This record gives sequence, C-alpha cells and structure tokens, in this order.
Amino acid sequence: MSDWQHRRQDLESEEMDSPTVSKSRLAAALRFIRRVNAVFGYTRTTLSHLERLTRNWPAGRVLRVLDVATGSADVPVAVARWAKRRGIAVMCVGIDLHQSTLDYATQNTSTIIPLVRGDALRLPFGDGAFDIVMTSMFTHHLPDNLVVAVLREMDRAATHGIILADLLRNKRAYGWITLFTMFSDPMVRHDARVSVKQAFTIAEITELLQDADINYAHARQHFGYRFVVSGLKSGTPMATNPSAV
Repeated sequence: MSDWQHRRQDLESEEMDSPTVSKSRLAAALRFIRRVNAVFGYTRTTLSHLERLTRNWPAGRVLRVLDVATGSADVPVAVARWAKRRGIAVMCVGIDLHQSTLDYATQNTSTIIPLVRGDALRLPFGDGAFDIVMTSMFTHHLPDNLVVAVLREMDRAATHGIILADLLRNKRAYGWITLFTMFSDPMVRHDARVSVKQAFTIAEITELLQDADINYAHARQHFGYRFVVSGLKSGTPMATNPSAV
C-alpha cells in the first residue's frame, strides 16, 4: 500500500497550531490559506453548496450560519457578500479556539462578522442554534475520533444542515502544493505539505460520517483535490431530496 493510500494515523502537528507560534508567522499562514481559498476557488465551491442547501429559503427569514474554526474569517465574509447578492438576510458567526487567530481576523476583516472564541469539540451554542453549520480546511488537523466529535457537534448545533470542506490526500496534490509554496515562509511550506499528507479520501470521510451517525450528508469531490460534505437534515422543508445536495 502506497503512502497515499494508507489510513490516516500518527498525524504530524502543523506549526500554526502551536500555542507558542509567533503572531507574524501565524499571520503568514492565515494569509496563505486565504490566498489558496481564493486562487483555487475553494471558497466559491463551498458557497455553491450553501446555495443548494438554501435554494428554497423562505423570503424574509434570517439565515443563521456558523463557521467553525473560522481562521481569518474569509469564509464568513464571503457568505455575507453572497447573501447580500441573493437578497437574503444573514447572521454569520465565526468561532475559533485561538485568540491570536481571532485578533488577526478582527484586524483584517472589513466586513463586521461576530467572532467568538470557543472549542469546536464543545460548541458554546444550544441545540439547533444555527440553520447551517460549516467548516473549511480544519478537520485534516484532527485525528479521526476528533473529526467524528466535531461532526456530531456541527450536527447538534444545526437545524437544517451542515457543510464541511477539506483536502483530498493525493500524491499529485502534494507535488502541486510543494511547488506553490516553494518561496513561502518555511512554516507555510511545512504546514501545507503536512496538510496534504494527512488529508482524507472520499471513503475515509464517508466512514467518519457514518461513525458520527450523520446519514443525510454526502461527500463530493471538487477541483483542486478538494471535497465538500453537505446535506440537509431529513424533514426540512427546504429540499425534497436532501441526498441530492
């Protein structure tokens, strides 16, 4: 079995996750993630799933969205802009565990986004506090058992559905990210490669969804060695066929 087919195990820590990482190096990492999301259309892909999940959204009803592990808050900003174009009233909240990350997001986000410090494993919100709970480029940082825990928390906090976007583990993706970060900060080069090495296959994320007892959401592969999990909970009036989104 090749290195790219092995099961996720013995994960290597990314330097940006260290509690002692300097603010300047953390900022470099967050800028890189924001740039990757924009250049490769990752955020647009995530928004396309949000578009599908809300295609029958009732006129005049506020859409409540939570972005877990929000990082630089580029995704909530994109959600706010998307909602404005659609004429949908939206309340999008970002949550992250690290105060330094939230400080960066606050200083580098022109759109006003409520930001909360909190743990993705124990979201500080009640059951069904949001309509859609989403996360992007986060779960590859975690071992499988914690991915399941995050999925369960997302499911608990969401009334209607979830969206989870992350990387696919692939040898070619590793080659591309190596070239893309060749002249970047050393920490960015290290973390980008680690991210791809401990990313997922479609089969793996599907199994983790099953372990989390989430049967309404499904993984779809997208351009740029990316996948998005999305789906509406059964019984929601927003779609007649939740498995189709």
